[in-house]
Amino acid sequence: MTATEAETAASDELPHWDLVPFFPSIGSREFLALNEEVGAEVGRLQRRFDELGIRAGDPLPVDDAVVAAAEEAVASFNRLLTDMRRIGSYLYGHTTTDATDAVAAGALSRYQASVAPFATLDGRFDAWLARLDLAELVDRSTVAADHAYALRRGAEAAEHQMTEDQEDLAAELSLTGGRAWAKLHADLTARLTATVDGEVLPMSMVRGLATDPDPARREAAFHAELAAWDTVTVPLATALNAFKGEANVLNRRRGWTDSLEPALETNGVSREILAAMQDAVVDSLPHWHRYLHAKARLLGHQNGLPWWDLIAPVGTPKRFAWLDATTAIRDAFGTYSDRLARLVDQAVGEAWIDAEPRAGKVGGAYCMSVTDGVSRVLCNFDGSFDSVQTLAHELGHAYHNVNLGDRTPMQRSTPMALAETASIFCETIMVQAGLTAVGDDAEGRLALLDGDLSGACQVVVDIHSRFLFERALSSEREQGVLSVDRLRELMLDAQAQAYGDGVDPRWRHPDMWAVKGHYFTAYYNWPYTFGLLFGIGLYAEFQRDPDRFRAGYDDLLSATGLGDAATLAARFGIDVADQAFWAASLQVLIDRIDEFVAAVDARPI
Repeated sequence: MTATEAETAASDELPHWDLVPFFPSIGSREFLALNEEVGAEVGRLQRRFDELGIRAGDPLPVDDAVVAAAEEAVASFNRLLTDMRRIGSYLYGHTTTDATDAVAAGALSRYQASVAPFATLDGRFDAWLARLDLAELVDRSTVAADHAYALRRGAEAAEHQMTEDQEDLAAELSLTGGRAWAKLHADLTARLTATVDGEVLPMSMVRGLATDPDPARREAAFHAELAAWDTVTVPLATALNAFKGEANVLNRRRGWTDSLEPALETNGVSREILAAMQDAVVDSLPHWHRYLHAKARLLGHQNGLPWWDLIAPVGTPKRFAWLDATTAIRDAFGTYSDRLARLVDQAVGEAWIDAEPRAGKVGGAYCMSVTDGVSRVLCNFDGSFDSVQTLAHELGHAYHNVNLGDRTPMQRSTPMALAETASIFCETIMVQAGLTAVGDDAEGRLALLDGDLSGACQVVVDIHSRFLFERALSSEREQGVLSVDRLRELMLDAQAQAYGDGVDPRWRHPDMWAVKGHYFTAYYNWPYTFGLLFGIGLYAEFQRDPDRFRAGYDDLLSATGLGDAATLAARFGIDVADQAFWAASLQVLIDRIDEFVAAVDARPI
């Protein structure tokens, strides 16, 4: 059996998720009825808001009528958001696993158009809240008290609204603007193929070859990948320019000082907190360069690591069949709690996971909540430790969703900086369990250390490059459209700043701006670093006092929509505005870098 035949045989055993528990089909009566009801409910809510006068205006006294209106609006929002999540997730589950599914794509487009006015309603409610004394409202209403954080954030968001008509227009135009450009990126990348050693493969599989044991195949895949991206850079550059141009205009009209400010507000993170984390990251970069140089020496490179070997396996890495992977994750999760371990059984037994890389399926991985406590997990499993870690990460999100299951939609709205808490914590559990299990096996330990560090390097170093790139892109886009060549220059410059001489300057990745759909959400990068380092900090708290930590951790996860990052971190005595906290978390990784470098240096030349 050839390597390709073996890969195909392995992929035949990988699961596809089951969406039938939510609706029998897109054409089913159940789906069509709820879809129609949601669209009608948005219209009814518009009329009801008109009747109640829920919109911007002069300050209002908090009388009985206002209290009743607030409670009615909260109940309506929670009911509508529950149904919207179920329909939207169901359709997204279809379109991201099969970009050629025209029926699902059409249904998603029609659904998005029908609920587009909801964004205006949300803005109207926020503007109305800004007219009230929220402290008095919370004091008079149990419903308001239960949703106090969401209401306060809404009132604060109203400070950055355009007029009602302008917000309504922006919401409607987003369907043919920002959302359409993001969908173009997703569709193009899901359909993209590359030819590796004479074999045409979907891009998700080509990028997965970065962990192939054969160095020649890794390099061939890298060059094939670049050649493939080159065929779509013009439309992808057009999409990115259009998306960022629209975002800049809306940010300016809404009174934001720069492109970063709304992302900070959305994540409940201050500039002071972000600066503390970023300063710690920059201070740690020389240690990551040491790691990259050590790995380069190990793989026989003289001028730093070429891009195709960033996540190459070293030592004696274990390859995982699907059953081995899920068993390893369950066993590792069991070292924390039975409840976390049982989640793996549920996810596997109830077909929550779509793991097979295939043509038409988006690359990467994600977890989406569909109904209360029930998720679906997408990944592109290739048998590497990195893909096992990715699965553990996404199952961590599913565990977070379980803990949010009893919250209302308005209570569970979690900023991304905190949304990565459980996922990174689960990755950390996997690494610790693996390091314990490997024992005295030097080659196995080296492979596990590198697997952990290569993943962490992506989140600390590569994410830093993405942040630098997006800052530069958003700034330059204010002056005009950026060419493909200019986007590549900015990307290479950002990689040079982040990776230094740890990556061979001849072999960086100039088209990473085209690869990542993350750029179609403002600053969908630094929150990953926040999540990694926050998760490591939480794991340190777990190690100090496991019983006390377990008693509060699930409650923390259930409360991530009820407070900002600083407030929730303080529950465990963590000050996220203190650079020392971030440095301490990074030191855990630096200690592993030291061990890895020492192991490489001790090997015979």
